Amino acid sequence: MKAVIQCGGRGTRLRPYTAVLPKPLMPIGSRPVLELLLKWLRRNGIQEVFITTGYLGHLIRSFCGDGSQWNLKINYTQEVEPLGTIGPLAPLREHLDSTFLVLNGDVLTDISLSQFVSCHRRYPGPVTIATTTRTTKMDFGVIEQVDDRVVSFLEKPSLPHLVSMGLYCMDPEVFDLIPSGIPYGFDDLMFQMLENGTPVHVFKHQGLWLDIGRVDDFHKAQDIAWDEQSLVIEPQAAA
Repeated sequence: MKAVIQCGGRGTRLRPYTAVLPKPLMPIGSRPVLELLLKWLRRNGIQEVFITTGYLGHLIRSFCGDGSQWNLKINYTQEVEPLGTIGPLAPLREHLDSTFLVLNGDVLTDISLSQFVSCHRRYPGPVTIATTTRTTKMDFGVIEQVDDRVVSFLEKPSLPHLVSMGLYCMDPEVFDLIPSGIPYGFDDLMFQMLENGTPVHVFKHQGLWLDIGRVDDFHKAQDIAWDEQSLVIEPQAAA
């Protein structure tokens, strides 16, 4: 199986750090997040990776090279203009001729890729989304009303939501939906699939997931001891 790592974003949520480094090269401990991702993919049997680049892409190519240092084959694409989250896949349609993975270049997780892919193959449809639950703390009192009369009130509740982890399993049929050369986001793909009645399924993950593009998650990642044999071992003891 092949994998696509999307590394074309500008990392605006991590400024000013990303003014000099692309987000996938932000250090987690002593290693860039992209290196942790590549090693994790290789341990899970992935041998060929495509990295889509844009902002500061030359730094990513210089760091990763051809991938031989991790026993991987790495190829690159370069966005002249931003193409969104799914648009950069269009130039790869000739190379991705069987089930493949797509993941953001700022994701760290201990998800089982074998279980994820098995879930994808159990159901019809060209896309399965890896999901997890995140809780959002509201800063306001939430009112439910019927005919202008309050029927319930919650003071600053915490609301759970099922969210995309930025990790997808896809079949080549998805390219029938992706236009070439124009910006096209994952939201565009979802809206189009739902409108067409094309089934989209989810895989619910209950373990580790960090979005390094978020400042809070970036700091959390620094408190975890990262390992060569598994994506993550135990959180480091507090000093």
